[in-house]
Amino acid sequence: MVMTVKGFVDKKDMGKTLVHEHILVDFSPAEEQIKIDDNLRNEIVEVMLPYLMEIKNLGYSTFFECTPKYVGRDVKVLKILSEKTGLNVITNTGFYGAGEDKHVPKKYWNLSSEDFAKMWIEEWEKGIEDGIKPGFIKTAVNPGPLNEIDKKLIRASAFTHLETGLTVACHTGEERCALEVARIFEEEKVDLSALIIVHADAIENFEVHLELLEKGAFLEYDSIGARPMEYHLNLMEKVIKEGFIDRILISHDAGWFTVGKSKEEQNIRPYTDISYKFIPKLEEKGISEEIVEKLLVNNPSEAFDIRVRKR
Repeated sequence: MVMTVKGFVDKKDMGKTLVHEHILVDFSPAEEQIKIDDNLRNEIVEVMLPYLMEIKNLGYSTFFECTPKYVGRDVKVLKILSEKTGLNVITNTGFYGAGEDKHVPKKYWNLSSEDFAKMWIEEWEKGIEDGIKPGFIKTAVNPGPLNEIDKKLIRASAFTHLETGLTVACHTGEERCALEVARIFEEEKVDLSALIIVHADAIENFEVHLELLEKGAFLEYDSIGARPMEYHLNLMEKVIKEGFIDRILISHDAGWFTVGKSKEEQNIRPYTDISYKFIPKLEEKGISEEIVEKLLVNNPSEAFDIRVRKR
């Protein structure tokens, strides 16, 4: 099963899925987050609805919204958009450590991993707001070596997974931190299939991709459209050759409504480059429809299936 903002859905009903996108963000420090009231909420819905309807019309059924708490997460916006579009929208629990940890409130910096995990487990058990529950854990680390806060967040993510079965999607994009995140999961006896290395396509050394894949982690190539298409096509060909296509997730890391800017100032990036540009290029390369189905349907349903995965 997977948990959407409207409740449980069988993973078989996820259909075509975008695993890493954003409806809204607020990059202000945790202590300076802008309160989202009903007027702003309606404005966000008005601006973002057409972009979601476009992917709905392209045949997508499920949308993972990867904005964590203290980076602008607003589950009420997500539920409204889910109801208006019919998309399965999935939100998250967890804290975002990247950006010099400015999105972790300073009052929490001295907490233990167990303390962080307790907060996240409570969101799973009791709901975030209005009974809306998270469907995965989103966290983030700074480039390695990991600092003390990042280590605590990753260990807390492992603890939360073992208690809830929620998959962990961890923002990395740099090889040292990605490998250290994987090592902590191994230390905590969590199977690496419970870990998604977010922004893995930003890791330049392909040998590190292979090391993480061999350990069992999922790799997320989630900047499609933000780089030349040949870059991701080359990655796909390498992964297929090495036999790890079952462990690859793709998305755009697109959107998003920036809280604090007016409607007129928004510069929204659509969620469509995979459909309009990337898949046609895959077909030109002779990559089969079966592989495309794995990338957009089968792999996401396996990666985000809620179940405890122990080593």
